[in-house]
Amino acid sequence: MKELVIFDLDGTLINSIDDLADSTNYALAQCGLPTHSVEEYKYFVGNGVDMQILRSLPEEEKENQSLFQRVKQIYLERYESHSKDKTCPYPGIMQLLQQCNAAGVKIAVVSNKPHDITAEVVRHYFPQIRFAATIGQKDGIPKKPDPAGVREVLRLTGVCPQQALYVGDTWVDIQTAQNSNLTSCGVLWGFRTRQELEENHADYIVERPDQLAEIILK
Repeated sequence: MKELVIFDLDGTLINSIDDLADSTNYALAQCGLPTHSVEEYKYFVGNGVDMQILRSLPEEEKENQSLFQRVKQIYLERYESHSKDKTCPYPGIMQLLQQCNAAGVKIAVVSNKPHDITAEVVRHYFPQIRFAATIGQKDGIPKKPDPAGVREVLRLTGVCPQQALYVGDTWVDIQTAQNSNLTSCGVLWGFRTRQELEENHADYIVERPDQLAEIILK
């Protein structure tokens, strides 16, 4: 049985793509820029807010720093108050987290979402779940796939990398696990494909949370 499981947030614990897309499209529209489909946003997100905004901008505007900052600021203000409009945990996730709590497995979140929003979202959707740590993007913690966030969780929990599992839905998560010397598990209910997870050499790939539970609790 694993001592610690570190989860990505968006695309792993919660399906947040509609709210991410809606707030980014709102910011783009406010600046007179073209918007994008929800499917496109599955490839825009995952590397933090800056990359999400940059990827959403037209090619000819990607070097326009003043426009970038304007879109980003509008997005952050909009998303702060609309991050829970359509977002919900994936089916089976609550049961999985409850199983981990009951078995004494420590659980944590490391996300590239801004830290304050990460903490608020986790509290809102999982109020009855005990998390050992919740870490989002903030000063002093570089974005994934940098291992700093994972290492901070290991420090806080006192668990060695060999006893921990990292779970996520994108190449960023698999590389984060590798950079942290953790076993990785890719999930197929999130934003990306099996091919992406296989190409990045995920140790495990699962289709359902109950399959993940078997890996964690065996």
